[in-house]
Amino acid sequence: MAKAKSIYICRECGASFPKWSGQCPDCNAWNSLEESVAVATKSTGPKGRGNWTGTASAEVVTLSQVRAEDASQRLASGLSELDRVLGGGLVPGSVVLLGGDPGIGKSTLLLQVQDALAATSSSLYVTGEESAAQVAMRARRLGLNPERLQCLTETSLDVVLATAAERRPAFMVVDSIQTLWTEALQSAPGAVAQVRECAARLVQFAKQTGCAVVLVGHVTKEGALAGPRVLEHMVDAVLYFESDSGSRYRLIRAVKNRFGAANELGVFAMTERGLKAVGNPSAIFLSGSQEPAPGSCVLVTREGTRPLMVEVQALVAPSSLSNPRRVAVGIDPNRLALLLAVMNRHAGIQIGDQDVFINVAGGIRITETASDLAIALALKSSLKEKPLPKGLVAFGEIGLAGELRPVYNGEERLREAAGQGFDQALVPEGNLKGVKARVTARGCKTLAQALAWL
Repeated sequence: MAKAKSIYICRECGASFPKWSGQCPDCNAWNSLEESVAVATKSTGPKGRGNWTGTASAEVVTLSQVRAEDASQRLASGLSELDRVLGGGLVPGSVVLLGGDPGIGKSTLLLQVQDALAATSSSLYVTGEESAAQVAMRARRLGLNPERLQCLTETSLDVVLATAAERRPAFMVVDSIQTLWTEALQSAPGAVAQVRECAARLVQFAKQTGCAVVLVGHVTKEGALAGPRVLEHMVDAVLYFESDSGSRYRLIRAVKNRFGAANELGVFAMTERGLKAVGNPSAIFLSGSQEPAPGSCVLVTREGTRPLMVEVQALVAPSSLSNPRRVAVGIDPNRLALLLAVMNRHAGIQIGDQDVFINVAGGIRITETASDLAIALALKSSLKEKPLPKGLVAFGEIGLAGELRPVYNGEERLREAAGQGFDQALVPEGNLKGVKARVTARGCKTLAQALAWL
């Protein structure tokens, strides 16, 4: 009997190597190579370079001959915030990868989606981590209709695909992709080769049958999706389920979406009856206090296609250390260092001997530069121990020369501020062109001019 040949596959990028090493040469990840058994395959292609006469050719079509699916054929999930993140609903034949921490509510969310879709179309919930009794208990606790919910407890991919091909569901959930295995590979369930092969066959099944498939993925302790990185490339959309510890609110963020806008954000509230969509997320991220406090400024940011109002909090206090601390939660620490340098050089505000703490309330992480002006105003307010005017919002990018640069969708941000009851806005002068929002907006050219107006 021939000896089995071992290869080492990187669980991050999926590259294979004949020998083990501490670092993957392709993606530079440490301790990511795992041993697997190589499967010998016989090549059926022609021998010799450039000799393809023995290979059957495929039909080539022009894009004008392809009938594009209408957007109205999307499947409504029953949760408006999830439909927003997906770009309007589930597309038939699409594959969505949903990841999140254990216990955050992934199974609860998908069971609610199955119940909403089961009223008009067939659906199938495949679970490899729970028994059918556990899924039925959750359905009754959420107040769903167990009569129309179909569940399959199986981990063999071949059995799952055979059952799905027989029942032809329009929507299928696989919870989770790390529990599936196929007999074509000898590695254990959850290995890189098993995850990649199972995902590839599920994607092929979805494209051939038009079934919308949602894959639940585990996450590592670093917060990334477990398994090879190629898994995110194979699917059509990648969603992350996020939440702060102890909070009843859940956030779904799209980092990849072939049928809608990426970086879209959906907000849910966890209740006794499951997840409920939050239609006005700006209200939950703003402070409930009526009187403004020093070091607090309201910012109008954007998450995907939605304007969102969040509260930026700053605390400037005398430091007893030789190197004062700079702590930033929710923004890039390098961006904070840049803003402090600009404020010192072009606005005459010296905070070099002070501890500086910045926090974005509600657990939101802001990546766009439109938050620069709000952060600077919060820092000045905390330093002088004077609150900003009541009903004031701010947004704008600050350049290294101290100038205020306009940001995109300025009028839409001002309309969102007016809808939340704010009547004043401090923005770059370039964002005042053609503005018709019901807000008294003041435009400034430089950071020094904005701080002097306060």
